[in-house]
Amino acid sequence: MKDRILNILKSMDDSVDYVSETKLIDDKVIDSLTLTALISELESEFNIEIDMDDIVPENFNSVDAMTELVERLQDEQ
Repeated sequence: MKDRILNILKSMDDSVDYVSETKLIDDKVIDSLTLTALISELESEFNIEIDMDDIVPENFNSVDAMTELVERLQDEQ
């Protein structure tokens, strides 16, 4: 799953070291437009729905955080 998320991120911008970056939102590596596209891609790829309550920096600052979010949302279905 983590690799699939990495592939989505790299398809959006392959100049970022997503493996080591832990402040993608806080450091504005991912802006609001990119985040919107990322959410759409994650929802489509993993057949999940990301609620507004889940759209917080803690869930998108790192690949690990995104993986945890996706896993949690899949478990809730």
